[in-house]
Amino acid sequence: MAEQVPFDFGAAQFAENPEPRVPCVLLLDVSLSMAGRPIEELAAGLETYRDELAADSLASKRVEVAIVTFGGDVAVPCDFTTAKDFRPPEIAPKGDTPMGEAILRAVEMVRVRKDAYRTHGIMFYRPWIFLITDGGPTDAWKPAALRVREGEESKAFSFFGVGVEGANFDVLREICVRAPLKLKGLRFRDLFQWLSNSQQSVSRSTPGEDVVLVNPTGPDGWAIVGT
Repeated sequence: MAEQVPFDFGAAQFAENPEPRVPCVLLLDVSLSMAGRPIEELAAGLETYRDELAADSLASKRVEVAIVTFGGDVAVPCDFTTAKDFRPPEIAPKGDTPMGEAILRAVEMVRVRKDAYRTHGIMFYRPWIFLITDGGPTDAWKPAALRVREGEESKAFSFFGVGVEGANFDVLREICVRAPLKLKGLRFRDLFQWLSNSQQSVSRSTPGEDVVLVNPTGPDGWAIVGT
């Protein structure tokens, strides 16, 4: 009897769509302190993000999205998928804020995904890890901060931190290499529209090319520098 070889979904996916990839992990705080309007607006922002990316024919094939949530525990409700197939997961607030573990999970996911690109001959842009939180880590976070610094220095990924009202910016500044931003009010939809526009710009560039992004702390921006 012939040995059955497992179907390689990755190979099929990349054969169907060999476009260069713009990978992004969204690290979302869904702890209890996000209950009510904050998590409702966050969910609405994810819908905006999906709609904006799906409307761009090139970005919909090149941008890949993964979501890691942290609230009580760390979960991956959405592994890497192209924007055209991205469906925002349902999110509900619970528990404390294991941010350190979530960051380490995201860094490892990026490493594994880049290995898959290389295995299948897919070009890729520098991955993004995009953290949104309204609090501070309730677990060990210094190992995660070290991994972020190492990743930024080696250009393995770019790490962005955004704090909602109540976020611990003292810790965020220790974790992030670039200055963390503070969201103005609950302007999650503006944030995700900026994120989508930025990734559309990157997807139209050549891998390795520096792309100038719109400053989110400008007069009409959705953020200020966190203090």
